[in-house]
Amino acid sequence: MRSGAGSGRRGGLWLALAFVLLLRVPFLNQAVQGDDSIYLTEAAHALVDPLHPNNVKYVFMGDDVDLRGHSHPPGNAWPLAGLLAAFGEVKEIPFHAAYIGFSLIAAWAMWSLAVRFSPHPLWATLLFLAVPAFVVNGGSLEADLPFLAFWMAAVALFCAGRPTLSALAMAGAAMMAYQAVFLIPILAVWLWVSQPPGERARHAWPLLAPLATLVTWQVFIRVSTGAMPASTLMGYFQTYGFQAIQRKLDSALMLAIHSWFIVFASLVPATALLAWRRRHNPETLFLLSWIGLFFAGAVVVFFAGSARYLLPMAAPVALLASWLQPKWLATGFALQLALSLGLAVVNYQHWDACRRFAESLRPLAQDQLSKAHRIWVDDALGLRHYMEVQGALPLRKTQRLRPGDLIVSSELDHAVEVTAPLSVIARAEIRPALPLRLIGLESESGYSTTRGFWPFGVSNGLIDRLTAAQVMERHPTLEYLTFSTPGATEQGVTEQIVSGIDPHDRWMFKSAVVVLKNPVAPARLRLKFYISEQTPARHITLSLDGREVAAQTFPGPGSHTLESALPLRGAGESAAVQVDVDRTFSARGDKRELGVVLIGVGFVR
Repeated sequence: MRSGAGSGRRGGLWLALAFVLLLRVPFLNQAVQGDDSIYLTEAAHALVDPLHPNNVKYVFMGDDVDLRGHSHPPGNAWPLAGLLAAFGEVKEIPFHAAYIGFSLIAAWAMWSLAVRFSPHPLWATLLFLAVPAFVVNGGSLEADLPFLAFWMAAVALFCAGRPTLSALAMAGAAMMAYQAVFLIPILAVWLWVSQPPGERARHAWPLLAPLATLVTWQVFIRVSTGAMPASTLMGYFQTYGFQAIQRKLDSALMLAIHSWFIVFASLVPATALLAWRRRHNPETLFLLSWIGLFFAGAVVVFFAGSARYLLPMAAPVALLASWLQPKWLATGFALQLALSLGLAVVNYQHWDACRRFAESLRPLAQDQLSKAHRIWVDDALGLRHYMEVQGALPLRKTQRLRPGDLIVSSELDHAVEVTAPLSVIARAEIRPALPLRLIGLESESGYSTTRGFWPFGVSNGLIDRLTAAQVMERHPTLEYLTFSTPGATEQGVTEQIVSGIDPHDRWMFKSAVVVLKNPVAPARLRLKFYISEQTPARHITLSLDGREVAAQTFPGPGSHTLESALPLRGAGESAAVQVDVDRTFSARGDKRELGVVLIGVGFVR
């Protein structure tokens, strides 16, 4: 352990903590962003059921999902629930002020490690605090900073010989993120290099905490709610193709590129060379093992190479870099801080634009609700939160829209293809002037998406296009809809699809609705469809204007026809036809719940 004056150490720590406040205070009014809405949903449910914050449904990408299958345990829901209980609703400034506490814990832990592992503790700590993901994601309400705080505290306390407190920190980290289990092999290496063989087993008991915590929580949820979170999560991995090999390879490459930008990229080659020369030093060996083990684990478990996923790896990288000459550290720190602050400013402006667009729609939303019209939001990020505050509901893929409905959507993150005729009422483009991008329609940044491999983009491109549009009356022109080859559907058919059909490949979901032009004289209603080898659906029902007119159970795969026994027609200018199947399935790598392939539906004479 490096020694130094106690007052000097305390002064460095206070400087680091002050620096954290300087980073966070300008962004206290950061708008709700990213996956914040998921954690806020869990927090709201925690006020009702504190022991089961994630036993709640959520609309994700237009589908109803079970948050017991969320990729994070519900630890982050409890501090948010406390804030909701204290303030009654989401208030950005006090919520972000409270979350500064996690950044301060991470900074304290980093300082503690820097005093032990670095010849320049202050520079090591400042390099850690200037990491882009630390600066940018410190303004969110996601689990990244709470997890980092518990992770860093666990490592610092374990290395300082505080096993009980370290075990508690590990348990806290485990309830924030599954990757807390990576602490077990990482800290086992520290035991190996720091303790004599006869003492290692005696000091190893805290390493049981992450796994024991996760197993206990999994069993508790299984016994008390009937579903184990891990199995639910694995189901969604398969349904949404999150573990597809190409996606994993892309994620691994993205993580490798992102790792070069934890500290300023120009410092990385010299840091790697210096670490190699000192690889036989026990402390250096521990830091290299921390990097290698966490990165290997990240490649295995993550399906999107987001830069924030590498935050738990930032400390050893900064500690190794801090062995460079102070003049290089000062330059690298200044350049990295400038980049990180620029990215944070662009991130702030992006989500603030979503907040301001939603606020501009408040009079319209109030008017909609006063007329008993519905408001839908087709977005899973910040726009969704602010529209839900105004009474909007998340739009589902199976939603049957009515004339007069208002749809607010983000082009960047929408999940539902709306086939109804729309009249655009308001539109806004988000294009910050600063030429840096974390995410965007015209950016190849992979910071938070799989649109590109770089951790940020240098561009003036458009980030997002927000739209508010009203659903108009349909005026169908076709009595019979022909769903031809995929991608070549007859002109006019798409406009007459109400819900439940993907016009690109003709698959319907569990229920499909189309609107048809009523024939002059009654005619038979006919449905032609195809049951594939994979399709479990056998019983098909055909309804006209809410009344069942034909139903039949079919023997198996092949092309089939279902037709009404008598000639029919609707009551007005148009008729609503609904098709229902008894069962659906999901193809590998396809998140949709599929029924049968439609060939044609409509009136025939």
